[in-house]
Amino acid sequence: MKVPILRVATLLLVCGGAMASHGCAQEPLDGEASMDLISLPDPQLSGEMPLEEAIHGRRSIRSFRPDALDLRQVSQFLWAAQGITDPEGLRSAPSAGATYPLEVYLVASAVEELDSGVYRYDPTAHGLLPVGPGDRSEEVAEAALDQRWIADAPLILVLAADMGRTTGRYGERGRRYVYMEMGHAAQNVYLQAEALGLGTTLVGAFRDGDLAEALGLPSKEEPLGILPVGVPSP
Repeated sequence: MKVPILRVATLLLVCGGAMASHGCAQEPLDGEASMDLISLPDPQLSGEMPLEEAIHGRRSIRSFRPDALDLRQVSQFLWAAQGITDPEGLRSAPSAGATYPLEVYLVASAVEELDSGVYRYDPTAHGLLPVGPGDRSEEVAEAALDQRWIADAPLILVLAADMGRTTGRYGERGRRYVYMEMGHAAQNVYLQAEALGLGTTLVGAFRDGDLAEALGLPSKEEPLGILPVGVPSP
């Protein structure tokens, strides 16, 4: 890795006590008790662009320049999608019953100080957990019905979900709540992109199994949306 890594314990917490109203913590991938965490820069909590201006300027961008992104930009996007915004663990996007079924995966192909590969975002530690090495952007594009422009993005975010976290409380109705939550998180990414002078588009057309395989998703998680991110090309 090109960035310092910190060996940390990733524990499965049991819902209960004061934290019960805010959902359960996520389980370690593949049952691992510890993983290599890549710490991200702290997110900025204020910026130069007013919210109204970001809403007005938001557009779907499908053409990117080859410019690399940096870890500070990556940090902002992940925080916007699912970052912790409250001392008790509440996040940037609303979640039914604070069950937080979403997982955010990052496919890096041109990010400064970060090796190409697939990573999972850990909101509690605000860091990245390596899932698999190598540039997977072409595989993601192929899974997305061969939309080649996706592979041009230096960074691809994929929103996935463990539906059981929400349906366990709300039954099958919970699936609808998860889709709502995905929309909230995706819009946060859109607005963050506009505020940073970058662009993205939410892609929903893909073969679920192929995308899950490309990312190495656990069997209990399903992909819901792809968000390629980069510098807009004129």
